[in-house]
Amino acid sequence: MMAEGDNRSTNLLAAETASLEEQLQGWGEVMLMADKILRWERPWFPPAIIGVVSLVFLTTEQQQRFHEICSSLVKTRRRAVGWWKRLFTLKEEKPKMYFMTMIISLAAVAWVGQQVHNLLLTYLIVTFLLMLPGLNQHGVISKYIGMAKREMNKLLKQKEKKNE
Repeated sequence: MMAEGDNRSTNLLAAETASLEEQLQGWGEVMLMADKILRWERPWFPPAIIGVVSLVFLTTEQQQRFHEICSSLVKTRRRAVGWWKRLFTLKEEKPKMYFMTMIISLAAVAWVGQQVHNLLLTYLIVTFLLMLPGLNQHGVISKYIGMAKREMNKLLKQKEKKNE
């Protein structure tokens, strides 16, 4: 009885093994190479294993950075939409202020366009836009915005003193 159970178990094992071999027929060479690597048949296999595992985890780090970039793009889009909405709110609530802002902005753009050759202007704009993330990352933008805010506050305080 025991021999019959062992025989049945052996036959079942053989059938399952044959079925698995058939399913993995195209992967035979890959599996043989993976077996050699996992058993360290060559002295450089352990560092290769560590390198592959590190690469997989590094990819995870890059995935996190990709997520941060996407988040930054969403925030930038939200800021642009916010400015756009503020501009239209200004147009509705204070049309004279909107008109003056637009006239001054367009005049400034026209003057710069007149003074600077188109190709150089395009070069400067593209370069600035490509440098913008790095400038922001290193705090250069916030530094100069802070300086501009302080100067504007000084001018406003001087104006208030003159009006008193």
